[in-house]
Amino acid sequence: MKVLHIESGKHLYGGAKQVTYLIKGLDKKGVDNILVCPKDSEIAKKCFNSCNVIDIPMKGDIDFHMVWRLKKIIMQYKPNIIHIHSRRGADTMGAIAAKITHTPAIISRRVDNKEPRWLAHIKYNLFEHIITISCGIRDVLLKEGVPPNRITCIHSAIDITEYEQKCDKSSFLKEFNISDNAITIGVIAQLIKRKGHELLLNILPSLIDKYPNISVLFFGQGPLKEKLLKSITEKKLDKVVKLTGFIDNLHKWIGCLDIVVHPALYEGLGISLLQASAASVPIVASPFGGIPEVVHDGINGFLVDPNDSINFQNRIERLIQDKTLRQKMGQNGNILVKKHFSIETMVEGNLKIYKEILS
Repeated sequence: MKVLHIESGKHLYGGAKQVTYLIKGLDKKGVDNILVCPKDSEIAKKCFNSCNVIDIPMKGDIDFHMVWRLKKIIMQYKPNIIHIHSRRGADTMGAIAAKITHTPAIISRRVDNKEPRWLAHIKYNLFEHIITISCGIRDVLLKEGVPPNRITCIHSAIDITEYEQKCDKSSFLKEFNISDNAITIGVIAQLIKRKGHELLLNILPSLIDKYPNISVLFFGQGPLKEKLLKSITEKKLDKVVKLTGFIDNLHKWIGCLDIVVHPALYEGLGISLLQASAASVPIVASPFGGIPEVVHDGINGFLVDPNDSINFQNRIERLIQDKTLRQKMGQNGNILVKKHFSIETMVEGNLKIYKEILS
């Protein structure tokens, strides 16, 4: 079987990371993989040993020339199936190229934002099948009129062992210039509005009044960086909140966090939440999208609407106050991830869809 994958992300965020897991897993099962991705992308470096990597210009939703670039590649390599993993033009242009070359295509849907029914009808009719990374996303598509027999939920996965390593606390404190007695809160997300960073910043002054030893790390990069820095300065949080940017060794540090907070307003699933749970870190997250499939309220964390600032702060305070509760929820999270979010299960689920379409 030969599968052509299309991924438009340049950095190894959640979606692109999933593609690396999938390609490497499929390669071990004898599948011949071709990856089409942007020039100078991190995913190309991660996957070149497991597949044939072809980097091309990808300029977004109005890059109509992408159709012809993809058509040329499809005609040359003649894949049995095309798997499109992202948006930003890759979805529409990839689907059109697949239709022109009469090659069956599927798409992985990773976000839970709503679309008009007419658009969903046109868009998803271009694909043989739709894979959603959470049941929450599947429900969104069902409400938009996509037939249930054309959608399969296959949860995203992580390499659990990568996040189970013992925390080197002294190195962590030195790396991020944190005091020895600090309670460290991490937010692991792109710096974009829907991730809700500002909602945490809004309650931090009140939290710090009660717990002056709090330290907050924002892991990630994005267009809201300058706005967040301005807000941090205005709220006099410069000594409390640090923006680390994107770091490629998060697995080394995540287990050193005391709490992960994820106040996202929209979320397909939340790979960072899987990472936190694998590392035995308790979570306070919003109850939207696919998040409740990863964070079970009262088990491995708390679910609370971050717009409800009083209850949002209250849940964080409970974990700050109770180290035993943090440890218990962290352990529960590790068990949950091992049971439901393994790479092997994810790879087998995708491979099953390929075989069904080609049979």
